[in-house]
Amino acid sequence: MELKNKRILVVGMGRSGLAAAKFLRRHGAQVTVSDARSAVALASEIPALVEAGIMVEAGGHGLLTFRRQDLIVVSPGVPLQTPELVQSRAFGLPIIGELELASYFLRGSVLAITGSNGKTTTTTLIGEILTASGQPTQVGGNIGVPVVELIDSDTQDGWSVLEVSSFQLETVERFHPRIAVILNITPDHLDRHGSFENYALAKERIFHAQTADDMLILNADNPRTAACAERAHSSVWWFSLAQPVPRGTWVADGRIHFRTAADAPVETILVVAEIPLKGAHNIENALAAICAARLANVSTDIIAQVVRGFRAVEHRIEFVACHNGVEYYNDSKATNVDAAAKAIAAFPAGIHLILGGRDKNSTYSDLEPLLRARVRAVYTIGSAAAKIESQIRGIVPIQSCETLERAVAAASAAALPGEVILLSPACSSFDQFANYEERGRLFKQYVRQLAGHASPALAETSR
Repeated sequence: MELKNKRILVVGMGRSGLAAAKFLRRHGAQVTVSDARSAVALASEIPALVEAGIMVEAGGHGLLTFRRQDLIVVSPGVPLQTPELVQSRAFGLPIIGELELASYFLRGSVLAITGSNGKTTTTTLIGEILTASGQPTQVGGNIGVPVVELIDSDTQDGWSVLEVSSFQLETVERFHPRIAVILNITPDHLDRHGSFENYALAKERIFHAQTADDMLILNADNPRTAACAERAHSSVWWFSLAQPVPRGTWVADGRIHFRTAADAPVETILVVAEIPLKGAHNIENALAAICAARLANVSTDIIAQVVRGFRAVEHRIEFVACHNGVEYYNDSKATNVDAAAKAIAAFPAGIHLILGGRDKNSTYSDLEPLLRARVRAVYTIGSAAAKIESQIRGIVPIQSCETLERAVAAASAAALPGEVILLSPACSSFDQFANYEERGRLFKQYVRQLAGHASPALAETSR
């Protein structure tokens, strides 16, 4: 793709939008950035953009700004139904995302992971396994490092391991993973996509450009994910907790197995009990990662060694402290109901659950069986609190706390030794926090204040 002297508009000044704008400018494009936020809100970003020769439009989108472009690059956080984008599409202007842009310039192989839940854990684990194998490996995408920032360090024989979201996948056409993984598809982001099927179809775009030479790994236990196989042009591989699969990874007799065909020899990778992460969903994540690593020609010994030593990523059922016999876990990354359900299921009982944030058109009553069986009380926060309370009233005691700090204090006052306080909000964070990371770090701060400023390591040793 030739960028020199092309007029390119980047819509949205989030992390990936800023990275795309700077990349385009370095390659000679005439770049404009447009953001609905005010110049005051963007004051920390604007000077560096202007200094780099990038024009900035803040406080709204101008229709003429959009019309005067050769290409529009839209940030994942900007809905494609934004009126200016709709009109630009009607005029035939090409609209792509940062992921699609980066895919034109990556030189090595791409291993991409999507799913409603488990993306970050699986992406991180795959990255660690490939790195341990000695293959040049870099990790990015929705996990934190924009894909365009990986281009300069990419090598012909290397792997770019990318976490990709439905927002990123909406705008791909030529994005072409050598190995694609769909962990699961359950309701999420319905406020953005409008329906579950629209959301699922966005996820399917991860294999849109794959060919028969590529590989697609699917969850055999998740019906909507398994249905993707019908539309795949690549070779389909499977992982399952419940049953042997013709090719891929599965669990039997307490062990994880892998094979390349129904009549091929079975490789035993490791014992399930050796996986150091909580919850059945993390066994699924490990199955997917192991299958991907074997397809990337990593030995079983290296895979087993890395999996045994792997620790939970930050904000995903992350142990924080044990105070007065009560364990605290940060699962701030659980931004939908299914993720919260998986976290609740990781503990047998005695859970004090903090729920709430910004609603994503979710149905919280789906948690009823788990709430009845495992949760002692729910503490609600954020703008979704009233909806959550109306849908789970009568199932479990509820305390309306409004803020996270109050919820931590209330749960701590009520919890008994041997019980668990779990932040697993089932909502996005954007009503009260910049992102789920800020929410999780504040949770940890409040917990450590209660625990007398004990470090996690010290708290761990006292368990």
